[in-house]
Amino acid sequence: MFLRTASDRDLPAVRALLVETWHATYDSIYGAAKVTEITDDWHSIASLKARLVRPNSEFIVADDGKNLGGMAYAAATSEPKIVILHQLYVRPAFQRRGLGQLLLHDIEDSFPDARTIRLEVEAQNLAAIAFYRKNGFAPQGDIVNCGGSAFAIPALVYEKRLG
Repeated sequence: MFLRTASDRDLPAVRALLVETWHATYDSIYGAAKVTEITDDWHSIASLKARLVRPNSEFIVADDGKNLGGMAYAAATSEPKIVILHQLYVRPAFQRRGLGQLLLHDIEDSFPDARTIRLEVEAQNLAAIAFYRKNGFAPQGDIVNCGGSAFAIPALVYEKRLG
């Protein structure tokens, strides 16, 4: 797998990766119907395209020439030293091979002036929490509307100090 910046032509494959990964991760928590509803909103081509063109952001994919194995998206905030990691997903068949760590490091390197990277993670997603803790993130609190108020999903907030 090699990492590269995502492009318009990647968006259908990114969406497929996100839908597959979300169902594998969250069907047991929210149910398949709710996961479909969320992915149809959060991971629509229009939503992904908006991320692709957002200033001060990085949207990367892990590509082996045939398939996308993972993706990550982060954006700077109005606070110049804080970056939000909005998405980091690895297709189930490619998990636990170091790809998530490569994506995370590439995101961190993409914001050289940042001093903090922040993310939100579902409290029941124990594998993701373990991954983030292993990679230097620490809990900072929680929120009730992860991703916006449309779905009222509670989440934990984690941060990592950079540089």
